[in-house]
Amino acid sequence: QVQVVEPGGGLVQAGGSLRLSCIASGLTFVNYAMGWFRQSPGKEREGVSCISWNGGSTYYRSSVKGRFTISRDNVVNTLYLQMNMLKPEETSMYCCAAGRFMTFGACSPADFGHWGQGTQVTVSS
Repeated sequence: QVQVVEPGGGLVQAGGSLRLSCIASGLTFVNYAMGWFRQSPGKEREGVSCISWNGGSTYYRSSVKGRFTISRDNVVNTLYLQMNMLKPEETSMYCCAAGRFMTFGACSPADFGHWGQGTQVTVSS
């Protein structure tokens, strides 16, 4: 049974930093692209950052480029998202997902079939 879990999240002040982690089990982690997505009430889910199976290809939505860094450790089946200089409008539920394929140059929820429950990130102004 595939499980995707995102411990962490939390409250941070605007301009602060937070690192999210995602642990996947029940699958061969190295065979999967991984991604971070976020969704706020009344809004569509959006891709924040995605990474290919070996880390050789990454995608960032334009608004987070230069501030967020995605990485993965295939030894411990863990995905990370380092978020710096956070903004209040980035308050959202952040979800991790695993998918067999990642569309080149995109981070589309449709490519990902295994989802975590999500973790709340709140950025106070």
